Amino acid sequence: MKLEWIKSSYSTSSGPDCVEVAIPDEGHVLVRDSKTPDGPRLALAPTAWAAFLPYATEH
Repeated sequence: MKLEWIKSSYSTSSGPDCVEVAIPDEGHVLVRDSKTPDGPRLALAPTAWAAFLPYATEH
């Protein structure tokens, strides 16, 4: 299965690099570093991802 990775809207083509997420099914949210797309990935439960988002979007 080919994953559709979505880059953070805070990331631009001129930097800085950010995280990317993919949702392969309803039971997981995958997270990776956009600088190393073939590197490690985190698999999070949707509830854990939802709990993390408010902290990630603070300025």
